[in-house]
Amino acid sequence: MILCSALVSFSCSSGDEPGDDPGSATAPGKAVLLFPYNNTECNEGRVLSDTETEVTFEWEDAANATSYELIVTNLADGSSKTLKTNKNMFPARLLRATPYTWKVRSKNANSNLTADSEPWKFYNAGLPGESHPPFPAEVVSPKMGATIEGTTVTLSWETSDIDNDIVSYSVFADTQSPPETMVTETSVKNVLIPITSGNIYYWKVVTTDALGNASDSPVFQFYAN
Repeated sequence: MILCSALVSFSCSSGDEPGDDPGSATAPGKAVLLFPYNNTECNEGRVLSDTETEVTFEWEDAANATSYELIVTNLADGSSKTLKTNKNMFPARLLRATPYTWKVRSKNANSNLTADSEPWKFYNAGLPGESHPPFPAEVVSPKMGATIEGTTVTLSWETSDIDNDIVSYSVFADTQSPPETMVTETSVKNVLIPITSGNIYYWKVVTTDALGNASDSPVFQFYAN
């Protein structure tokens, strides 16, 4: 009886542990992006028209990856496209004179796990002689959906510009979306504003350069506790 009990116990404990992923051994690694370069203007590619070019995205092969999804987002209007391939490059039609962000999602046919590369952003060149609007501002704090204690909050953001001629930031904050109340125009990347407990606040930043080119950030939000 003792021997049977031991055998039964061993048999029961030899199965998969709860939460084990049967595909973990073949989980893909993160791809390393190569081109278009991060935070630069992309002048390469095949010109299709005055409004479009074909740009070939490139990245290093990721460990255990059998296919990829190239995810390209237009930062001007927020639209996104997902392109599937089993190679480490892919040509895509893009609008000229438009800022983009892109990343690569690695996949493996024998695993349900995926891995995303770091996101890069670039400005797809327009016609010769055109100036470049700033990249839309990205939130630093408060993080999207954060809960804030107190009666004030410091809004902070990051942005960049190929021409390096940003002159001002117009900050809009409100309890409605999209926010319509401009709380300040500033040359620095943060501002302190008052808040009232129990409200959801929405805010965005309009970045303007020396030639008057402007870009709107997405609408960010936080909750005042």
